[in-house]
Amino acid sequence: WWTGRVDVVHAPNFVSPPTRHAAEVVSVHDLAVIRHPDLCAPGTEDYPDLIRRAVRRGAWVHTIAAFVDEVVEVFGVDPAKVVGIANGVTAAAPADPAEGHRLAGSPRYVLALGTVEPRKDLPVLVAAFDRLAATDPDLRLVLAGARGWGTESFDAALAAMRHRERVVQPGFVSEAERAALLRGATDYAYPSRYEGFGLPLLEAMDAGVPVVASHVGGIPDTVGDAALLVPVGDVDALADALGAVVTDEARAAVLVEAGRRNLARFSWDRTVDELVALYRRAAADR
Repeated sequence: WWTGRVDVVHAPNFVSPPTRHAAEVVSVHDLAVIRHPDLCAPGTEDYPDLIRRAVRRGAWVHTIAAFVDEVVEVFGVDPAKVVGIANGVTAAAPADPAEGHRLAGSPRYVLALGTVEPRKDLPVLVAAFDRLAATDPDLRLVLAGARGWGTESFDAALAAMRHRERVVQPGFVSEAERAALLRGATDYAYPSRYEGFGLPLLEAMDAGVPVVASHVGGIPDTVGDAALLVPVGDVDALADALGAVVTDEARAAVLVEAGRRNLARFSWDRTVDELVALYRRAAADR
C-alpha cells in the first residue's frame, strides 16, 4: 500500500504491518512483556497480540539467537518458520581510558551503562557495591544513563547506602564519554533481571573490560565462558563476583582474553548474510 510491490517486509521491533503480497518477517528480541510484564514500559503490552496476528498471517519470526523454543511455545508458530540470528557487535570507539578515569573521579570503578529502569535491577548493584566499598576504599561505582521510569526502588537503594558519596551519576553521556568510560572501567556490571541478548556485554568485551552479569535469559548464550554470572537479585553473589574481578588482576585478565575470543562468534556481516538468506526463504515461501 505504501511502497508498491515488494518481496519482503521486515519488522525489526516486534510490530509487523499487514501486507498484500509481501512475505513478513518479524523480529522478537525477548519475551519480557510476557515473562515479566511488570518490568516493561507502558505501550508494550500489545506486542504479544500483534505478534500472534502476524503469525496467523504466515509471518516468519526472527529471534535474536536465543528463545527459539520459547517463541514456538508462546506464539504457536511453526518451528520451521522461527529462525535464530544473533546480533553482531560494533567495534568500540577509540578513547583514552584516562578520560574515563577523570569522569569517574578514580582510576578504579565499576561501570553500568543504560537507562535507569526496573529491568536493569540497579538497586541490587547499588547494594552489592555498598558491601564491596567497605573493604575497597578507592573503588567507585559509575551509573551512566538517563533516568527512565519506575525509579523509586533505585532512589531508595541510594538513600540507604553507607558509601553514597562514591557513586557517580553523570546522567546521559555522549558517545565520546561513553567510550571513555568503557575503556577506563575496571569492571562492567550488568545485573539485569531479564535480557534477550545483552549487546552491551559484547561492547564491554570489545573495550577490553571484564564482565559480571546475571545468569538469566539470553545472557549465558551471549557471553559463553567470558563473564562471571550470578543469580538474579543475589546481592552477596554479585558483590563477591565484582570483588573477585576488581581485586584479582590475573582473573580479570583471563576474563578479558576470554571476552576477545567470544567476540569472534558475533559479526554484523554474518548477521546480514543470515538475514538475507531468511528473506529469500520467506519470499520463496510466500
